[in-house]
Amino acid sequence: MAKVISTLFISADGVAEIDLDWHFPYFDDNMGRAVSEDYDTSDVLLIGRVTYDSFAGAWPGREAAGGDDAAFAKQLGDVRKVVVSRQPLEFTWRNSELLDGDLAPAVAALKADAGIRGILVPGSISVVQQLLAAGLIDELRLLVHPVAARKGRRLFDDGDAPLHLTVTATEVFPTGVIRVIYAPAETPAKVGYDEVRGKVPEGN
Repeated sequence: MAKVISTLFISADGVAEIDLDWHFPYFDDNMGRAVSEDYDTSDVLLIGRVTYDSFAGAWPGREAAGGDDAAFAKQLGDVRKVVVSRQPLEFTWRNSELLDGDLAPAVAALKADAGIRGILVPGSISVVQQLLAAGLIDELRLLVHPVAARKGRRLFDDGDAPLHLTVTATEVFPTGVIRVIYAPAETPAKVGYDEVRGKVPEGN
């Protein structure tokens, strides 16, 4: 079964709609390595239309320009890209296709495809929120920037119940960025104050 991995740049106050003014000052070799590791996990990119438009508007040109980022741009061009959109799209970037059917069952089918090693969801907040709600995200990889963005769309929207996670790995970069990898977790047993009051610090 292929893993579905979400990778996001995020602020300390939970904003995942990045603003380059608070993102770029923290991008260093460590973050570049982390991003490369995330992309190397998968042979399918699952992206929303807005993210696709952003990627397709930038990376083909960077590949053609042959600069320092051309190798990564070629990697993005070569990988299979499945785009989530309610409207038909005309694709100009190679290896791009429209997701067939509704999101949750279509992603479940991709996960079950023996020919797919892994599925990466870069950005694409709406897609990630829907997949989290459907229980289809296997890993949530966050690069938490040491900044409170104070505006922009947040990753975790309002819902009826908490979403419990377990931390599988963490790393702190010299810039102050924290890389944290979460996996879904079972809801813990209900605990009240009577169960924890013995752990409350004693007064002086």
